[in-house]
Amino acid sequence: MTSKPRVRFAPSPTGYLHVGGARTALYNWLFARHLGGVFVLRIEDTDLDRSEARHEAALIEDLQWLGLEWDEGPGVEGPHAPYRQSERLGIYREHTERLLREGQAYRCFCTGEQLEAERASAAADHRPQVYSGRCRGIAEPESARRAEAGEAFAVRLKIPDHPLRFHDLVRGEVEFPNETVSDPILVRSSGMPVYNYVVTVDDALMEITHVIRGDDHISNTPKQVAIYEAFGWKLPEFAHLSTILGSDREKLSKRHGATAVASFREMGILPEALVNYLALLGWGAEGGTREIFSLEELTREFRLERVTASPAVFDWEKLHWLSRHYLKQAEPARVEELAWPHFAGAGLLPVLETAGPDVKAWFAKLLALFLPAVSQLDELPKKAGFIFGFDVGAARANEENAAVLATESAQKVLSAFAAKVGAQDGTVTPEQFKAWMNEVKAETGAKGKGLFHPVRIALTGSHSGPEFDKLIPIVEEGSRLTLPVHVASVRERVERFFAE
Repeated sequence: MTSKPRVRFAPSPTGYLHVGGARTALYNWLFARHLGGVFVLRIEDTDLDRSEARHEAALIEDLQWLGLEWDEGPGVEGPHAPYRQSERLGIYREHTERLLREGQAYRCFCTGEQLEAERASAAADHRPQVYSGRCRGIAEPESARRAEAGEAFAVRLKIPDHPLRFHDLVRGEVEFPNETVSDPILVRSSGMPVYNYVVTVDDALMEITHVIRGDDHISNTPKQVAIYEAFGWKLPEFAHLSTILGSDREKLSKRHGATAVASFREMGILPEALVNYLALLGWGAEGGTREIFSLEELTREFRLERVTASPAVFDWEKLHWLSRHYLKQAEPARVEELAWPHFAGAGLLPVLETAGPDVKAWFAKLLALFLPAVSQLDELPKKAGFIFGFDVGAARANEENAAVLATESAQKVLSAFAAKVGAQDGTVTPEQFKAWMNEVKAETGAKGKGLFHPVRIALTGSHSGPEFDKLIPIVEEGSRLTLPVHVASVRERVERFFAE
């Protein structure tokens, strides 16, 4: 066995990579990188009916987006290739023949009906629903004869007559009584090996020293321990990670919101924010007060001993807090490139490749104005939507707006402001706008919210928003650009508001 720690992430390409799997991949990667070990990616695709190449491609894309590159695996061939289980069937056949030859496994000729009758009888008698082992006693010559005659059979492992024990780096010593673990099927009657068998063979042959995975695999572990013992292989260290729960403390699922890594990417959560957050779902650094870590810092700090066995609760508020931090820290050019498709998809901007430098420069200013107000990039088109236009009727009908506009003071302010705008030719500057507001204040006696809220509603459709000195240049410059949706100038906005 190699002296370097070797870990693996072994997803099944039957769906998208979810946060639980992403956290498992991250912890394996951090463990390997911290100790100078090897991180292996293995694709467990023996479920041929559900495994799809598109899901494998998406898994690989998600891992790369998170920054979790592997040392061995698809595209990075190593000494233990191939790294797709569907390409290792010959290896499993050889090992099955060895187990049968050495008497560690046996052929099971029981039919589905017989097995179901056993389960029903055990349930009725309140006994454990484990296989009776009726085919264990078939002599090898008789077993071989029946197999050669074409009788269908599965291959089962002989569970030893002693408790199955393993050490868990998160949970300590774990033991399962052997009588609670029935002789597990290794190979189905179809000839296809089962998960617990192939994963154990692969882990042993790939020299995996530490198996770090979700706690939903704890019940599989005693069967895998028995397979290790049957071959005379040394057990790896196990570490079973706690379940991730939703806010209702039920297992995280789609009803709690996004759970797939691809969904977070589409929302506009930066990968460094998601990695930082996933690391905190069950782990904390020494001292327990720090929460912001780069991937490099996580690599230095990560220890399996700091992983807790208690379930972790997925907290959207904390993820959004981290997301805002990383959006603020990111290079503006990078954020602009990531944010642009959200506006283009909403029909507000042209496709990035066709946009001119003037539009790109204006968008950079727009983004700088609205980015501090969002937690994920897909919120930007709605947040900045009034720049491109708003429904005057809906703005007037809004209860809070209507209450502001109904006052006599508001009517005087808007009338005075409209007169200023109507007398203006050309572009409105922030300085000119400020002068107008001072004049309106002097003419009407309005001040504070009474002065600014009516004007803001007329220009933006809402009584709250960015400061006017930052907003006016965006509106005026945008009105001179050729965009899929025309940005109305200050004059156009006021005219339209009064016209409707």
